Amino acid sequence: MYSPTVLDHFQSPRNVGDLSHADGIGEAGNPISGNTIKLSLKIDNKTIVDAKFRTFGCAASIAASSMLTEWLMGKTVGEALTIKNDTIADALDGLPPTKMHCSAMAADGVKAAIEDYKKRADDHIP
Repeated sequence: MYSPTVLDHFQSPRNVGDLSHADGIGEAGNPISGNTIKLSLKIDNKTIVDAKFRTFGCAASIAASSMLTEWLMGKTVGEALTIKNDTIADALDGLPPTKMHCSAMAADGVKAAIEDYKKRADDHIP
């Protein structure tokens, strides 16, 4: 049912946790499944240098969140905003159709974290 890549990221998730002094924090969830993600980003010169997540959900949600953090490292804010659920699902070597909402939740978490980053940046402009 799941690819070896999904199972690897579920069994050994990367970048779990919170970032102290995060530049952007985003939360997203799926009311149908009850899955949630909290994504913290460290951004330097508009480039994502660190990403951590906390996810409540199924194996696909955890794997999508883990893969997401790896995909984000080194991306610019603009590049990160291009992410779609298919981007994550493809990086995981596919997700079952009934689990695509998990990758959509991860993509929504990125957008929310970057919106938070931009809001914080605007708050610091005199």
